[in-house]
Amino acid sequence: MVSVDASAPVRILLVTYFFPPDLSAGSFRAEALAQALVNSGRNVRLDVITTEPNRYHSHRPTVDDCSNASYTVRRIALPQTRPGLLGQVRCFAEFARQALKAVSDEKYDVVVATSSRLMTAFLGAHISRKVGGALYLDIRDIFVETIQDVFPGKLFRPLNWAFSKAERWALGEADRVNLVSRGFLPYFQERYKRQDYRFFTNGVDEVFVELARHSANELPHTGQRSALNVVYAGNIGDGQGLDEILPDLALRLREVATFTVIGDGGKREKLLERCRQLGAPVSFRDAVARGELIELYQSADVLFLHLNDLPAFTRVLPSKLFEYAALGKPILAGVRGYARTFIEENLDGVGVFDPCDVDGAEKAFHSLPMRVFQRDTFVSKFSRTGIMQHMADDVVDLVQVKRGR
Repeated sequence: MVSVDASAPVRILLVTYFFPPDLSAGSFRAEALAQALVNSGRNVRLDVITTEPNRYHSHRPTVDDCSNASYTVRRIALPQTRPGLLGQVRCFAEFARQALKAVSDEKYDVVVATSSRLMTAFLGAHISRKVGGALYLDIRDIFVETIQDVFPGKLFRPLNWAFSKAERWALGEADRVNLVSRGFLPYFQERYKRQDYRFFTNGVDEVFVELARHSANELPHTGQRSALNVVYAGNIGDGQGLDEILPDLALRLREVATFTVIGDGGKREKLLERCRQLGAPVSFRDAVARGELIELYQSADVLFLHLNDLPAFTRVLPSKLFEYAALGKPILAGVRGYARTFIEENLDGVGVFDPCDVDGAEKAFHSLPMRVFQRDTFVSKFSRTGIMQHMADDVVDLVQVKRGR
């Protein structure tokens, strides 16, 4: 690879709806990519445009725009609105309006948009046209397919049609496209002609790499209490489908396990109410910062993961899986499709069951060995730092290609 001339700064704009201290997979991924870009050894000038923290109502710390020797972060305030699809549309419309205004007088060599919600990719495409830069899309979810699965009725057909058109336009504008999961590839190959997809996946953040290096040889709580502590941490929404599995499973396992749910999301109240109705032994905690989350992880005996039983989620590779894996603890995972294949090929100590299958989940739980699993090879292979450094090199390489070098 030919290096970009150090005397010619590479101006990069990273567009991301979430950025730390927001708590989300996209937030942590965007921060890791930003750091990799400025540490790439090239003369990179990076700007990040994002929102004020808004992922969870229970975690909204106050932050300001910031600038340091590494990169600048411009944060856009979002309107106060109710949760739900219409509220999300209103918030994103304001983000898009302010983002386009913020870059109106700027020029960039490349715009990188990391997107689970399709509209961030769509916005990135508009911005790249406005600033005259190349477009690098980082696709973290198939939004069109997910929306069609979650909202299949006739009422949503016009919306689904519009999203499909937006996806086609954004993908057509992109110079390079990264797919976070290889499970996405058949969807995109069936619809678009391009063949040059990248696969820089999710990974294990450095804080969890360090934890993996200091894992104990046995679970600290096994044999010291009557019930095992099963922990779920993350979003509580349609994609996770926790209300379809967790209350009944917790009730089935009430003699041997208690469940702790850490997080927030659109289905939290429904899940909480279902647990109350059944008298299921599930306790709830609001979303917490990573330092406190790690302490809660360390108190767990088993880590729980679940994707809803919808076709779109057979393509997904959950970022939470990498976090869990580094801790070395048994994992109970309700997944199908690519995620299941990935687990079978790369991880031990995981009890896999079909999503929303309470009988299967109960059987998988009882089959789990209660011990620590040494996953050093996995953690090394999927270190986020290494993955993001390769992705940053690919972004800068795109500039080389555009400059004709």
